[in-house]
Amino acid sequence: MSLIETFTDYVLNRKNLKEYVEVRKTINERGEFNDAKLIQAEENLQRLKNEEPEIYEGMYETLAKIYARNAGLSIEYPIDFIRQILKMYKDTHTPAQVYEEYKRVLEHYHHDV
Repeated sequence: MSLIETFTDYVLNRKNLKEYVEVRKTINERGEFNDAKLIQAEENLQRLKNEEPEIYEGMYETLAKIYARNAGLSIEYPIDFIRQILKMYKDTHTPAQVYEEYKRVLEHYHHDV
């Protein structure tokens, strides 16, 4: 499996990104995020799951809807998802604000390049 396929598998199947950090060391490809960012994303996901489970589920439901529409460059879907997760608990971004922003992606239509 390529790095992006492995990353996608970890994101879609809600696998622990800290484990992915170790797995990707065996794949000789460059990833989008460094280890610290991936570990922070996993910590944000766990915090979200514990503190705001409805938003946690909503984020994954939105990701599933994005995949179902298949209206964009599909390799970007899990990357964009993690970018949104990284925004949570940072500066003044609340999980609810990030979630609402992420849902708006469904209102836009993108085409594969």
